Amino acid sequence: MLFRPLLIAAAATAVSAFSPSPIGSSIARQNQQQHQSTGRQSIIPLRLSDDNPAEWDEERRSNMFQALLRDLQIEGVPLLGCDANQVGTFNAALWTTISELGDQDEQQKACLIMEEIPISALLAFAEDFTVLKTQARLMDHLPELKRFSVSVLGKGVGPALLIETKERTEEEKATAAANRAIEGTYDQAKKTAALKSFIDRVVVNLEACPYTKSVDISAVGLENRGVTPGPVGYRFSPTTDACMTMSVFWNCICEMTGTPDESLSSIMLSLPGIGQESSPEAHARFAAVVEIVGRYLCLYRGDASFGLVHFHPAYDRSSIMPIDGPSYGQLPPMSWLRAMLKMGGHEVEAESFTDDELALSNYQRRAPHTSINILRMNQVNAAAGAKSIVDLDLGNGRIEKASGITLYSRNAIRMVKSGKEALQSALDADIAMQS
Repeated sequence: MLFRPLLIAAAATAVSAFSPSPIGSSIARQNQQQHQSTGRQSIIPLRLSDDNPAEWDEERRSNMFQALLRDLQIEGVPLLGCDANQVGTFNAALWTTISELGDQDEQQKACLIMEEIPISALLAFAEDFTVLKTQARLMDHLPELKRFSVSVLGKGVGPALLIETKERTEEEKATAAANRAIEGTYDQAKKTAALKSFIDRVVVNLEACPYTKSVDISAVGLENRGVTPGPVGYRFSPTTDACMTMSVFWNCICEMTGTPDESLSSIMLSLPGIGQESSPEAHARFAAVVEIVGRYLCLYRGDASFGLVHFHPAYDRSSIMPIDGPSYGQLPPMSWLRAMLKMGGHEVEAESFTDDELALSNYQRRAPHTSINILRMNQVNAAAGAKSIVDLDLGNGRIEKASGITLYSRNAIRMVKSGKEALQSALDADIAMQS
């Protein structure tokens, strides 16, 4: 079983095109006839009482669900049947639908029927998405999500999500057109070559990860801990859109779920269109997008099966929230490094390094473009070893749980020894490879 909250069998295939549901296929012809003759017909939606549908008997819920679907049929709303039956395929299908609807300038509305997914999982997504839209810190850098609303049909009378978008404004249309033009300029081969150069330089030669010995094979040296080395899969998307990023990410999760470790050890996902360039605004965009990637992975406890490592050309942990607390897929806070060095037995360095020198640790995450390393947690746990989570004394009575003490301490020291000039020059050379 892949993720604990959903007691459903894991599928071995990635999401593909939706197969129309029995209801959806019958209405497709009706909708086509309606659009040809009279266009979309608006109706007064069926009202539900205020009581909880979860408390209704099965027959009542079924009747209400069918009635609501019929209303959507009359309105001309597409009903999309999806056979997803596990967390990965569920999220891949959902975010692919959202991104495809969002790609249109006009107002859109669709109903995604997922009969194999528990209603509780649909409710959890809809509730969290609604909360996300109230969080200005993120939404200021995720403007495309403002057009969307996602709800569970009929408050949960049946396994369907209603996805709606608003029409783009003229300004939004211009932005979307400009982004599409940018996406067409990316050269996948050059981007991948530049990323491999960074991995060879920092991850392999500076040993930022001691179990990666080449750009093509990972999890080397963990055989005695039950982990088999395997190829690194390089995946690429030119998208500038957060929703399409989520779709691509979840399809990578599906690919890893359905592929044995020895055939696909990890994935490096290149996303050059997310947080383009090195400005503070680009970094904030990167941070917001990768935060929701981790957010929805963790929502269904996917972090028990997969780990994430985030990269950006201007990576700066001191501007990633929470600044003084752990953030999934990110480096530990800069304010923790001295305590980590001390715990790792490097008291001299902990006392002598300046704040600017400690900040050079950011270079272990400064890749030529935004990227996400998707790891299998069995590899992460094997590499960390037993009892890897410790109590870190941050002073003034503050104790925090922390892991990776040895790794992050060693990497901090190596970055300082390399020096800012050499690190930045090498990064500039990697970035130049993409031109």
